[in-house]
Amino acid sequence: MTYDLKGKVAVVTGGNSGIGLGIAQELAEQGAKVFVTGRRQEELDAAVKAIGHDAVGVQGDVTSFTDLDRLYDVVQRHGAPIDILVANAGGGAFQPLGAITEEEFDRTFGLNVKATLFTVQKALPLLRDGASIILTGSTSAIKALPSFSVYGATKAAIRNFARHWILDLKDRKIRVNVIAPGATETPGLKGLASTEEEWKGLEGGLAAGVPLGRLADPREIGKVAVFLASDASSYVNGAELFVDGGFAQI
Repeated sequence: MTYDLKGKVAVVTGGNSGIGLGIAQELAEQGAKVFVTGRRQEELDAAVKAIGHDAVGVQGDVTSFTDLDRLYDVVQRHGAPIDILVANAGGGAFQPLGAITEEEFDRTFGLNVKATLFTVQKALPLLRDGASIILTGSTSAIKALPSFSVYGATKAAIRNFARHWILDLKDRKIRVNVIAPGATETPGLKGLASTEEEWKGLEGGLAAGVPLGRLADPREIGKVAVFLASDASSYVNGAELFVDGGFAQI
């Protein structure tokens, strides 16, 4: 099935790689004008080329209010109003209880929770009434992994943002939903392993817990984002949609 997003404007944070890139590619394939952010200019340029369809890259860090303001200034000058906002930028690291550092706690909550909040809040003046906001959650919000408690807690916060924000935005008919990906083959996930051998072990262990027996491809997450961005999901609001091969369902 295809979903017509022609004439729609989409903003995807963290769209320079991984799940964000997969989402941006799928939105662009369906006709949306896509703006993506990323911290590293070279990687962002490569992503814009991979997305095609006249995508626009805006270099910046979503934890910086200055960079967020600059992002929305670019969108306002070249694309507003916004029909689709994907607050996707995020990350985390393995740290078991007893070894969690204040620095890692602040970094993870700052990126996954605080930045998501202000990514959405600062976009509100540019969002079209009836727009679709998509937040990137995680199966870790409901299913535990060893040494991943801080990351899981941030994603549980993301889930609850959606529940509350649909009430705050109900008068504008703006929908807010969460995509909860399972293990997805991304540079971020691979970066949790320090060696290729360690990555193979991590990949195999994660895949073994998935009923479909494999990790997701970022474009598979992107296809679900397209659904939530489109009129096909016009009565889906405040939901958490798992794209996890069944991992968190058993």
